Amino acid sequence: MTYNEAQKHIIHQSLRPDPMRLPELEAVLADINRIILGKERPIRLSVACLLARGHLLIEDLPGVGKTTLAHVLARVLGLDFQRIQFTSDMLPADILGVSIFDRGSGAFHFHPGPIFTQVVLADEINRATPKAQSALLEAMEERQVTAEGETRALPQPFFVIATQNPTHQIGTFPLPESQLDRFLLKIELGYPDAAAERELLAGADRHEMVANLGPRIAPQQLIDLQNKVRAVHASAALIDYVQALAAHTRTTPRWQAGLSPRACLALLAVARAWALLEGRDHVLPEDVQAVLPGVIAHRLRPADDVAHTDSHAVAAALIEAVPLP
Repeated sequence: MTYNEAQKHIIHQSLRPDPMRLPELEAVLADINRIILGKERPIRLSVACLLARGHLLIEDLPGVGKTTLAHVLARVLGLDFQRIQFTSDMLPADILGVSIFDRGSGAFHFHPGPIFTQVVLADEINRATPKAQSALLEAMEERQVTAEGETRALPQPFFVIATQNPTHQIGTFPLPESQLDRFLLKIELGYPDAAAERELLAGADRHEMVANLGPRIAPQQLIDLQNKVRAVHASAALIDYVQALAAHTRTTPRWQAGLSPRACLALLAVARAWALLEGRDHVLPEDVQAVLPGVIAHRLRPADDVAHTDSHAVAAALIEAVPLP
């Protein structure tokens, strides 16, 4: 099966009704698709990312629905939500919080920043300086924040959904590699097709629709689903396939560096989540192929330093080069 044939099969399988699927997840996907039109695949990848306990990076032009998607995800998952608008003059304390002197008690008291919530929308993250961006590193990796010499746990579940504008736009700073690697997936939304755009233009106001959304699952249910993802079986042959994909990127001169062990863990985690969304308790190679573009989009840098590489074309070449086990 060629890459394009595999993708058509995967999309067909993801769209057909399947009685084995979890109804709560079907309701979540249906609500999001009613708001964000014509983007079934990016939406499914977003939900898979959160089920896999990952963080999501959405890169695209302004006005295509990045921020709306983050709002909708938080609402249908029933999670507390904070938006941080990143700017060039932002400081780490604006994200993490700061201690303020209280005259009444004669002591400093820590005032938590907006990072202390379950879903953080880091809007236009690449408009902040690398120093401000780095304030998210510990939170994303350890689910905790160290400020003023004290470590404080973050709420659970905890997700960062970051949006960024294309790096060629004025006023953007590239994300450091260490920051990029903390994102499980990177996706793009792109322009809607003509039919979806027509429905958007003729339909109800999206802000009102988002405001009227209610949660489809409770936070504890989401945690239970995340535990189910971890229990999805990955066979030895499937793990061999993941290793073979990574090994190919490490040996070809096309890339500055190949996929790291953390990237392999990310690929396996989101493939498990994709399998659960498909109603299965085991991972197939098709699951790995379906999520591969989002996993490698921000991790593989061309050796010739080309500014932008199509992640789907890269994934297609990688899948064609590495035989199935």
